[in-house]
Amino acid sequence: MTTLFNIGDVVTVGRGLPPGHVRTPMFLRGRKGKIIKYFGSFPNPERLAYGLSGLPKLNLYQVLFTMGDTWDEGGDYASKDTVTADIYETWLEKT
Repeated sequence: MTTLFNIGDVVTVGRGLPPGHVRTPMFLRGRKGKIIKYFGSFPNPERLAYGLSGLPKLNLYQVLFTMGDTWDEGGDYASKDTVTADIYETWLEKT
């Protein structure tokens, strides 16, 4: 399967607010991160939740975010702290 992103690419998580079963955390929507791993392609869990086939399969990536970017510099965390999330390609945009 062809991938849209490569390890090291900077991406932005989509801001979508679709109704129903969604696998992308709200606190990461609109945030910039970096692709650090490609897991492969898997049936779409947002379709599987409704008893559909989950096809076509979607590429799944691990994305690294700095805490400062994630929380707009607010909160109590160390300057080098990060958070990662596994996010499907349909939620990602090249930055």
